[in-house]
Amino acid sequence: MGSGQVTSSEPFDFQGKHVTVAGLGVSGVPAAKVLHGLGASVTVVNDGADERARAQAAELEALGITVRLGDGDTLPEGSELIVTAPGWKPDKPLFAAAEQAGVPVWGDVELAWRLRGPDAADWLAVTGTNGKTTTVQMLASILKAAGLRTAAVGNIGVSLLDAVLGEERYDVLAVELSSYQLHWAPSLRAHSAAVLNLAPDHLDWHGSMEAYAADKGRIYEGNRVACVYNVADKATEDLVRGADVEEGCRAVGFTLGTPGPSQLGVVEGILVDRAFVEDRHKNAQELAEVGDVNPPAPHNIANALAAAALARAYGVPARAVRDGLRAFTPDAHRIAHVADVGGVAYVDDSKATNTHAAEASLAAYEPIVWIAGGLAKGATFDELVAKSAKRLRGAVLIGADRALIREALARHAPQVPVVDLDRTDTGAMRAAVQEAQRLAQAGDTVLLAPACASMDMFANYNKRGDAFADAVRELGSADG
Repeated sequence: MGSGQVTSSEPFDFQGKHVTVAGLGVSGVPAAKVLHGLGASVTVVNDGADERARAQAAELEALGITVRLGDGDTLPEGSELIVTAPGWKPDKPLFAAAEQAGVPVWGDVELAWRLRGPDAADWLAVTGTNGKTTTVQMLASILKAAGLRTAAVGNIGVSLLDAVLGEERYDVLAVELSSYQLHWAPSLRAHSAAVLNLAPDHLDWHGSMEAYAADKGRIYEGNRVACVYNVADKATEDLVRGADVEEGCRAVGFTLGTPGPSQLGVVEGILVDRAFVEDRHKNAQELAEVGDVNPPAPHNIANALAAAALARAYGVPARAVRDGLRAFTPDAHRIAHVADVGGVAYVDDSKATNTHAAEASLAAYEPIVWIAGGLAKGATFDELVAKSAKRLRGAVLIGADRALIREALARHAPQVPVVDLDRTDTGAMRAAVQEAQRLAQAGDTVLLAPACASMDMFANYNKRGDAFADAVRELGSADG
């Protein structure tokens, strides 16, 4: 790790400044209101002009904010700052024009960071391709168990602007950050931060894996106490090595194996800390049992270790780690056990919308009847299928890009029976669950881990998971 004293960014006086907000949506509307309230002259630009955009525009125009619908590419004259929605791609003409004119571009996270008060809460920040939300929620649960005033904020839950500017005072914030948000947050400096894992994702937005990794790595810049990385994912450690941090900041690894010094890991079913203890070469602190993690699947234990590392970096006692993990309940559709029917477990991991998440899910069970498919978003499935082949009893494929998975199964798991469901109607998930039941034997797990996005057949992954759970309950009532 490089070192260098990094001071917080200078306060920014918004009074009378011409600020352009790029994009309406969940981050743009509150950003526009906040900037207007600070005395800035705000213009909002938005690509679309649909009914929702027009309603949001009317709400802002009533406050005296200028809104330009249907033209998100032209830089408004006199702009001194752009605050962008995180999803806007860096290659948009608006940003090229801003660069040419020397106008800085911030995201909503950067804006929140700049607007913190002098006694603001510390940020413990988490990013990664998969597991961010669960880890941040675990972290918030641990911090609460230690008696700290906290909230899970950022890419989930409470918006960062609300957390920073609201009435409630926090001691510390558990902050989930996406690669998009990090791209537009140049002066963010967290107390401590973690990159959970890195796998190809959003490459259409970032342009390359290198650019995606670099944006994730920004989370470590200026860390004060700990840069937490995944021992099993060398790319995360490489990002730590490249980060410019404050003097004395440490690299802390988490591993599902026995931890070395400056690591957290697992020894005989116990989560242990060899980083935040006296004489870490000889001592280890017990934090919790594997059974305290819900559910105790391998990738979720890794999430718990990352959350524990950040909490310990903040000085939280070991007991609070255990109590916080016990109190945590995961969100719906994240390796959620729906029911046992005829000796077969049915598990809903509809949130596994990419191959990396599905691989983690498949590693948690065997034998498996796997329900997969949907929108591949450019993903390939050979590596996933090759790694998981020996665990599969059968596969039921649904959705627009199921042929890609079928072909990978033919190449790497030719012995596995495959049912290819060529239908996208509302009854398709019920048919998939019935086919899976036919393939499964007592002791198996039927696992919905699609490795694909849901929008070809469902409004979102929640609706897909709900359809699966409903179909399983129908089986159960028929069975009973």
